Amino acid sequence: MQETVPNAFGFAHLWASGDLVSHSVAYILAAMSIASWYLILAKAWDWYRTRRAASAVAGFWAATSVSEGIEKLRQGGEDSPYAQLAEQANCCNHECEAVTGRLASRFDPAEQMERALRQQLSTTQAGMENGLTLLATTGATAPFVGLFGTVWGIYHALVAIGISGQAALEKVAGPVGEALIMTAAGLAVALPAVFAYNAFTRANRVVLADLDAFAHDLHAFFTVGKPFVANSAQIHPMRARAATGAA
Repeated sequence: MQETVPNAFGFAHLWASGDLVSHSVAYILAAMSIASWYLILAKAWDWYRTRRAASAVAGFWAATSVSEGIEKLRQGGEDSPYAQLAEQANCCNHECEAVTGRLASRFDPAEQMERALRQQLSTTQAGMENGLTLLATTGATAPFVGLFGTVWGIYHALVAIGISGQAALEKVAGPVGEALIMTAAGLAVALPAVFAYNAFTRANRVVLADLDAFAHDLHAFFTVGKPFVANSAQIHPMRARAATGAA
């Protein structure tokens, strides 16, 4: 029976011929790939939920009351950023830092609402950008990690040539094949991360522009479309006394 000769370019043979450094490079690339794909899938799901929540904005403006409109926004998702903006604006409309003595109570009511909406937008933006740094880092560094594995594999090939004294194929096939695989692995990890980072950056920019427009509409509605519930005389007693004195 003829004995089967192991393939020098097989993955099992290449892995067996590697050392601690080459194995560490492979583990690092695998960890970067798993983390990036997890973020890609999670961000894609978040983007889908955000777009579904955006479709409920028309129902908010078609509602007969603010509470009904907020409930329609919640139907697009409990964590809908549009619902969070509307709730923040409605809460500021009713409370509006009515207690005197606070620094925030010195703002005009419209300015207080603008401040509350701006803070909510900043919180939403921070949540949407969470994880993008890891994608950018993976896309920028994975090729160099793979290149390091390539250089290490070529170094092993040169050492094998030096020991044997001849550049025989069976002496350098393993290290050279390992080097080529590391190069391909680095690119395979980096390319999806780069594409995903660019796609999510653009998607976030579009969503944030839509949220910013919705926040402006809310600000106009609560400050111009209907009077504030909060008593401006309680919020700004000094302004109220000045207006009375001028009258």
